[in-house]
Amino acid sequence: MAHLLGADGISLTVGTRTLLDGISLGLDDGDRIGVVGPNGAGKSTLLRLLGGTQAPDAGRVTTAGGTRVSMLVQRDESPAGATIRDLVHGSAQTHEWASDAGIRSVHEGLLADLDLDAPATHLSGGQRRRVALAALLVDDPDVLLLDEPTNHLDVEGVAWLADHLARRYGRPGARGALVVVTHDRWFLDAVCERTWEVRGDGEIDAYDGGYAAYILARAERARAAAVVAEKRNNLLRKELAWLKRGAPARTSKPKFRLDAAAALIDDEPPPRDSMELTRTATKRLGKDVLDLEDVTVRVQPRTEAERERTLLDDVTWRLGPGDRYGVVGVNGAGKTTLLALLAGRRQPDEGRVRRGKTVVVAELTQDVAELDDVGHLKPVEVLEREQGTVVVDGKELTAGQLTEKLGFTRDRAHTAVRELSGGERRRLQLLRLLVAEPNVLLLDEPTNDLDTDTLAALEDLLDGYPGTLIVVSHDRYLLERVADRQVALFGDGSIRDLPGGVEQYLRMRADGVGASGDASTAAAAAPTAAPAAVPAEAAGPTPAEVRAAKKEIARIERRLQRISEAEAKLHAKMAEQATDHAAVTALNEELRALSTEKESLEEQWMLAADVAG
Repeated sequence: MAHLLGADGISLTVGTRTLLDGISLGLDDGDRIGVVGPNGAGKSTLLRLLGGTQAPDAGRVTTAGGTRVSMLVQRDESPAGATIRDLVHGSAQTHEWASDAGIRSVHEGLLADLDLDAPATHLSGGQRRRVALAALLVDDPDVLLLDEPTNHLDVEGVAWLADHLARRYGRPGARGALVVVTHDRWFLDAVCERTWEVRGDGEIDAYDGGYAAYILARAERARAAAVVAEKRNNLLRKELAWLKRGAPARTSKPKFRLDAAAALIDDEPPPRDSMELTRTATKRLGKDVLDLEDVTVRVQPRTEAERERTLLDDVTWRLGPGDRYGVVGVNGAGKTTLLALLAGRRQPDEGRVRRGKTVVVAELTQDVAELDDVGHLKPVEVLEREQGTVVVDGKELTAGQLTEKLGFTRDRAHTAVRELSGGERRRLQLLRLLVAEPNVLLLDEPTNDLDTDTLAALEDLLDGYPGTLIVVSHDRYLLERVADRQVALFGDGSIRDLPGGVEQYLRMRADGVGASGDASTAAAAAPTAAPAAVPAEAAGPTPAEVRAAKKEIARIERRLQRISEAEAKLHAKMAEQATDHAAVTALNEELRALSTEKESLEEQWMLAADVAG
């Protein structure tokens, strides 16, 4: 395979931090590399160095003769007066590119809903990202560098992009290489065959495989390092014990022994940055949580050319205690509006939103604009204003201790909020919400700006969250990890249940659901029904139905586990309050409700098990 690009001993220092220290790496034809690492470690900087838009302090980056390198940056800017056609095709005439099947595929995947002659300055963030991606894919460079390409894309767009890149750079004999910085772990697994971890201490670790293989290899390296550390500690203990022994009259120890002890101590590697999202208490949630009852929401036109749109049309949706929903949908279908209704920030045009008396809602918005009002404060001060101390796992923690657990160093915890990075702002706002002990948590694209380690910590936190959880996200990995059920908004005014998860959503979109009113209505009638000509008994379940059944089994088992834990707590409370007849009666009613739900879930489990085999 031909060599395309190489970095030889590159180093870069920003302020007092050394991001890269003598790094050497290369790209050959067929390489598909994912770049991961903590926020601020230097992932985007590495791309700029490889792309030639930034020069290293030392070392050099070279490209093979004739190699074309292009880069997608995180900020998509459009020159004044430029149309979409100008940005994607430049001065090329239509006949020069319209006959190319590859270019037509890019148009269908990214630009199908856009007018090529429309001014680019009027585009939304997601549309600008799709136009920028289309321009790069149409140009088809030899080395493609992508910095967070999935930002602002919906689930459908992410799936299309992953498929396109895997086919373009992964086919046998393909010329070219791909390097992508992303926090989307599903995308990393779908596209990449190698992983570079930018550690932030000057080093880059290389791993074979995508995200899943990287996590396994990293865990194995950590295990091996722990074994080495244990051996080193044993030697250190022996060495120090020897130094303490000997006659009291001796005033010095043999120098070689002191040197040996110093060498052991110096060999201790610096600790990696840790991230711990803290589980705080949650206020008790009653039987009634949030109900949308016959809700209709309309969006008024902003210009004369637009028409009034109905985002939700006579929708009824009931959320119970402990429900965990993931929400997907086409851009503009009303996902963020749905969260605004649940949070009480918006009222429906028709119908009503009914809230339980004990409901305490916390909402993490996309842009975290809530922090703008406290931009002059430090993270520690922000949390102190919310609540001076918080009890976590039976221990009382101060605001300073909480920020440390959230991954803020002492310096960053005392930096003005307006100077924090996007990931730091999102972490701070999340903790700010949690200290209020909400029992309903609404998350709008929570993975934006977060690195993969922080995402893992967030998912661990949400695993143990006992309240009601609603997550709007294009991150398939997150949705399948934390949500028990998924629903979709197709832009036709309804909320559809998705027993088959994101895979079912993508199939429905491929079948035209949501593309137009007629297609939506026709396809929605029986999205998972078997063809009428083939009896279900004879045909058997399809692979997609088997996968959906297995996901349903996993969801049911998680819920059954939570029910068992809830039953145990209720039994303990009944024992404590045995003399309080009213309390015991109320607890018994809760037990009966759980028992009824348990029986229903067990029946659903049996049906799903029959399909899964």
